[in-house]
This record gives sequence, C-alpha cells and structure tokens, in this order.
Amino acid sequence: MVGREAELEDCARALASRGRQVVLIAGQAGVGKSRLAEDCLARAAREGWKVWRATATAAAATVPLGALAHLIPSGVDLSDPVRGFAKVVDELAGPRRDRRWVMLIDDLHLLDSASAVLLRQLLDANLVRLIATLRTGEPTSDTVDALCYGDSVLRIDLEAFNQEQVGTLLEAALGRPVDQHTLFELHSVSGGNVLYLRELVLGGLATGALTSDGEIWQLAEDRPVTTPKLAELIGARLAAAGERGATVLELLALTEPLPLTDAQAVASLDVVTDLEAAGLIRVVQDRHRTAVALAHPLYAETQRSQIPALRRRTLLLDQIERTQARGARRRDDALRLTTWQMAATGTADTAMLLQAARLARYARDYPQVVALLRAIPEDEYTPEAWLIRGESHYTLMQFAEADAAYARCQQHAESPEQQFGAVIRRIQALVTDGRPQDGLAVNRAALDSATDPLARDVLRLNEACLGVWAGMPFQTIEGLESVEQVPDSRMRLWGFGCKSIALESVGHGDTAAWLSEIAYEQQREEAAATVLQPPAWQLVFQSLACSAAGRLEQARSVAMRATLESTEEHVLIPRVWAALARGWANWLAGHIVDARHGFAEALALSRDHPSLATPFMASGLAASCALLGDPTAAEEALGRAHQAPITALYEPHAQLGRAWLLAARGQLAGARTVLGDAAHAARDTGLFSVEGVLLTDMSRLGGAVEVVDRLSELADVCEGPLALARAHLAAALVSRVPEKLLQAADELEQLGADLLAAEAAATAAEALRAAGRPRPSTAATARVEKLRASCQGARTPLLTTTESTMPLTAREKEIALLAVRGKSSKEMAELLTLSVRTVDNHLRSIYSKVGVSSRQELAKAFDVTQEQRSVL
Repeated sequence: MVGREAELEDCARALASRGRQVVLIAGQAGVGKSRLAEDCLARAAREGWKVWRATATAAAATVPLGALAHLIPSGVDLSDPVRGFAKVVDELAGPRRDRRWVMLIDDLHLLDSASAVLLRQLLDANLVRLIATLRTGEPTSDTVDALCYGDSVLRIDLEAFNQEQVGTLLEAALGRPVDQHTLFELHSVSGGNVLYLRELVLGGLATGALTSDGEIWQLAEDRPVTTPKLAELIGARLAAAGERGATVLELLALTEPLPLTDAQAVASLDVVTDLEAAGLIRVVQDRHRTAVALAHPLYAETQRSQIPALRRRTLLLDQIERTQARGARRRDDALRLTTWQMAATGTADTAMLLQAARLARYARDYPQVVALLRAIPEDEYTPEAWLIRGESHYTLMQFAEADAAYARCQQHAESPEQQFGAVIRRIQALVTDGRPQDGLAVNRAALDSATDPLARDVLRLNEACLGVWAGMPFQTIEGLESVEQVPDSRMRLWGFGCKSIALESVGHGDTAAWLSEIAYEQQREEAAATVLQPPAWQLVFQSLACSAAGRLEQARSVAMRATLESTEEHVLIPRVWAALARGWANWLAGHIVDARHGFAEALALSRDHPSLATPFMASGLAASCALLGDPTAAEEALGRAHQAPITALYEPHAQLGRAWLLAARGQLAGARTVLGDAAHAARDTGLFSVEGVLLTDMSRLGGAVEVVDRLSELADVCEGPLALARAHLAAALVSRVPEKLLQAADELEQLGADLLAAEAAATAAEALRAAGRPRPSTAATARVEKLRASCQGARTPLLTTTESTMPLTAREKEIALLAVRGKSSKEMAELLTLSVRTVDNHLRSIYSKVGVSSRQELAKAFDVTQEQRSVL
C-alpha cells in the first residue's frame, strides 16, 4: 500500500472504535477506493473479524437484494420482509449472539434499496461494521444515503495522487526510480488516477516506450503508452457524450483549446453545457476569450485514434476556415493553422511553415520545429530556417545534425550578423558535444577571417567563454570581466553562465551563485530573445556554485527547480545538467541514494548523445554505487565514462568513481594514488573546488597527513564555509583529538555534509574508546547512527572500521579491509608494497585486537557482506 498509509490507519482505528459503524471511502473512479477497502478488510480478518464482501452493480440494482443475496443464510423466508430480515439478523448473530462481521460493499451508490434496508438493520443490531466505496458524483437512493451520514460514519475522501506519491508508487512497482520527465509525464497524463497510471505503465512496458538501463526508468518522448483496456475505459467514459456531443469531442481532440464560439459552430450551447456537466470538457479563460478543452489528457489521445482519416481531414479544414474567417489575429494562430494544414493535407505554404516554426521555437516545441522545417523544400530554405533548425537539433542533443544545419546557415548567410551567429551556435554545439578544443579552433578561424568590428568583438568574447570548458577558468574570468555590459542578450547570458562555471571552478562559489541569480532574473525578463537558453540553465549554474560554497541544501533545492522548469518546458539539455547538479549536491551532502538517482538520470537522458559532462556523470554514478556496496553497477558506470570524450574541466571529477571503487575493494592506497593524481591535475589548471573534494576524499581514506596543509591553503582561497570545514576535518583526522573531531562533525553537520560529519563523529568515537572514555564514546556513537540515517546506507572505510570496538592503526585498518574482501596475504603484500611476513604479522595483531581467529570472523566483526567479500 503506497500513498494511502494514513487512510489505512484511519480505517483500522474506526473498526476498533465503539462509536464507528461505517467506513465510507469516496472518490472518483480509479483513485484506489477498492484497493484501500480490500486492505482494510484484510486487516480486519487478521484481527479476528468474520468478513464478507459484495459488489453492487447496475444489473443487480434492478433486483431486490440483488447485491446481498449470496450473503443471506439458506432457509430464510423473505416473503415477509419484516420477519425475514429479523431472521437474517438472528442467523448471522449466531446462537450466542456474539458473532461480529465486517462487510465490504464495493460501489455502494449502485446498491438496491432492499439491500440498503437490510444493511441498515444489521448495523442497528450492532452486528456488522461496514466498509463501503462510493463513486463521487453518482446519484444514490434515499435508503443508500441513510447509510452515508451520521456520527457513526467515517468518510474518507480519496484524491488523485500528487506527483510525489506517483513517484513513490512507480518506484515501488518498478523496483527502480523513474526520471523526472517520466514522472512529470505519467502524472500529467494520468492526472494522478492510479487506474490510468497502471495502464499507462503496462502500455509503456508492452510497447518498449518505458525502459530501464538498470538504474532508472525512462519514458520515450515520442512513443504511445496506451493499452486496449485503457482505451476501453476512456472510450466508455467518452460514450456519455452521446451522438451530438461526439463531434465536439472529436474537434477538441484535434484542435484544443478551442474558442467556445467554434465549439458552438458544431453543436448547440446546451450540448456543450452537458459535456461540461459530465466532466468531459472544461471551460477555460484564454486571455479575453472563453475556450474549451478536454477534461483529461488521455481523452484526446483516445479520441484521435478513433477518428477516420477523411473525417479528420474534414474537421481540420473546416476549423481552418473558421479561424481564417475571424482574421487569425492571435499570435499562435499561424502555428495552429499550419499544423492543422499539415495534418489535413501533408503540405503547407513555405512562408506559413517558417512562421509556424518561429512560433514553435518560441514555445520551445523543438520536435515540432524540426517537423515543420523538414516540410520545406531544401531549395527554399533561408539562412534563418537553417539557423532555427540547427538550434532545434542542438536542443534535442542531435549534435551532428545541428552542426550540419549551422554550416548551411554559415554558407548561405546574408549578413555578418547571420554569419557570426551561426559560428557562435556551432561552437556551442561543439562544446556541449565534448569538443571544446575544436570549438576554440573554429572560433579562432572565424576571428581571423572576420572584418566586421561587431563580429570580432563577439568572437573575442566567445573565445573567453570557451576557456573554462577547455580547463582555463582564469582566462575566462579575465576575458569576461565586463560581461554584464555586453549589449547582445544572448551573448551576455551565455557569458554569465561560462563566468559562473569558471568562478565556481576556482573556488569562488558565493560570487558564482550571486552572478547566476542575476543572470536567471535577466533571462526570465528576456525570454523571447534567448529561446535557445531557457532560464533553467542559470539555475543549474547556481546549484553547482552553491555546492562549491557548501550551501548544500540550497544547491539541492535549486537543482530541483532547474529540473522542474526544464521538464515543464520540454528542454532536454538543461534537464541533463539539472540531474547532474542534483547528483553532485547530494554526493557532497552524503545522501548517496539520491546522488545515485541524480547521476543515473543524467546519464540515462544523454545515453544516445554523450556530452562533455558524461564522464563526470558516469564517475559520480560509479562512486555512489561503490559506497552502496554495488560494485557491479559501479563497474558498468565506469565503462560508460570511457565512451565519451574527457575534457580538461571535468577530467578530475571523472576519477572519483575509479577511486571509490578501489576503496570499496579495500585498496585504499590505490584509491589515494588516483585521487592524488587527479588533485594535482586540478591544481595545475586552477580547478580548486574539485581539488578540495579530491583531497578531502584522500584524507578520508587514510591520507590526511599528506593533504592537510594543502586543504588549509584552499580554505584561504575558496569562498564559502565548506573549504574551511574540510580543512578542519583533515586536521582533526591527523591529530585524532576527539574534541577536534567532534567540532569538525558539528561544523560539517551544520553545512548538511552528513556523511563527512558521520565519519568525523565515528572517528571520535573510536578515539574515545581507545582512550578508555566509554561514556562520551557511547554518545559519539549515538550521534553517528543519527547522521548515518541521512546517508542512505553509505559505507566508507571510516564508518566500517569504527563499527567494531577495536582500536586499529591506519595500516591495520587497510589490511583488515583487504582481508575481509578476500585478498590473500601475497596479494595484499603486492598491493601495499610490503613483505608477506609483514602482512601476516599485521593480521595476527588485528585478530588479537578484534578477538577473532579467522577472516570469516573478521568480516562479521566489520559487518562486510558476502557480496562485498566476493568482489576481487
């Protein structure tokens, strides 16, 4: 039972209460009334009640006692209803009159009056408790109404599921989470109706529209997910329109929303009013016009599938004529007319197609833009058409097609503005495709040949933007010093984003977050001029900046805003990056399951279109899987990391997964080497934020002495409280002074870095035990457990080794972890550059301290699973 736990508890309390006789579960069809009622009945049976169930139907309602006939004891004469009903009560009560029943009546609104009277008598005799479902909006008889009201009735009104409940339900049913786009679509299309949702999921699975990569489920954006049962359910609902209303529904399915006057052109106002009363359409205020639309998204799809081709053509052409007759003056009329013309005849005028493409681009309906422009003969293409088409392919992450379209625009450009506009967009596509050096080369070639002063200025600015993606953040910051004064809004906002990433990379997270907030507000105001870059982009940059500064709760919140905005606007690339930002913020917070979901969603969204951030996504996923004890998934994720180009900006991030997989296998020295090399590379290019992450991880894996000084230096360079907290953690790990470790835990917990805080507290607990201070050690251990609850099952060497009661040296911990993961003494000696004899001596010391005599017993002491031990 998902999403109805509170209601189930209400039912149970009502059945146990002396003052309650009826639990009435009301709601629209498909919200889960029957399922909740069945669970209530099952609970009553487990608690010792005798249970009965009956379903009222329209057919049974025409027969007295039709719903309850099978419950009446044999031999009862009902020719005299008064005596007969009394006999039923006696028989059900039993000879000692101590039997108690719980009865379930499904669809109470269809119960016949005779059954309702008998049920009333059973209730008055205190013989039964009634659980009943009632479909809201349906007429009921007076005798049924009498069962639904009064102090003894608990009425539970079930609403459709909200988006969060749908997400929980889908994860429970599918075994893995769904991405945010899939959640948004399934919730929107189903309206939160569980019955519809179930059929949509079954349809998606059957058609292959709903697929999983083993980490996350995704719904294809261009595949139907209906089922015959769903079509039957919707068809039965639409049948209530009757013959006169069917034409209105057909027209709405093809053209909604529709002006009320146009709906009245095919049916009378009375018919339209009846359709609204039946819940089949809804009336909306569309600016200064009253419009009508179908009441549920599924109605349109079901209705469209049933309209014959010639009738579809007739309906569309008639609607085109009506729209043109009133002047087609609304801004979206050109798009609607062209779309209808294409659907009706397969062709349209080139000028109309281009105008419709402009409007679809403004609405960010990029698949529609591509479809419209493909209908234009190639010899009639304008540079603008090529440019818009390139933008649309780029936004759909179809980078090769985007590059080809931009090249054609560049070839046929009619002005310097068109020429460098195509070049700028082409370079952005190359960068996003993971080829920033190629982008720089194209920019420099264009700069060498450009003669227009404005074009040269824009190209110089763009070269500064590209620096950060090529791993030169300081060059970007210097070149974009006055980006706020750039007059071209598109270039200015692109510059804002690049400068924010550069500032965040060098440790100026607070400044970057402030800049991104300004850019977001500007971009919202100038949305018409910046169609290609929706405001959600700036939220992504702001989230990454907040993560760098250590404002982790804000980082997660802003990343989710970016996800929701880009999902609602159907823009793919910001969705990918928003998922990455969610994964990164949760990784830094130590919320490892949420981090895994974020990285997995980003990777799944870019499955067919690897980009410059793909190694970062895959590495983050691998690291998350490693901390959750899933090395197989970590290996698979690292395989994805090698399938995409690695850029200088994200090359250090791409080493996290490899390092944590080594750590999960007990190879701490190897993990430290990987992290140290990556940290050196980050330092050489000025990527101080990620350097701090890598060095902190080294300190957590036994290398605090090596990194403590550099982390202290970074605390002076980097903005925000996180860099200082990391330096304090490393210093505390070096000193192993319990008070300093607990202070570090306080600092990190306040920032929301729960896993680091748990590790600091765990190390303090171990140090306190070793010092013979059991009471504060117990208090520190309790704090660890509280913090671990936020870490979602993450296991790290600091947490694992401090779960036991023995004080081990750093080297002993490393050897112990390798031993419980199945490494032989010879293998450990080779990994750690020690002699076999030295390893065996350490093992004997470990066994003595832990109080065990074998590796199997040691594994139990460390609570290492069989799966972890089996990974070599």
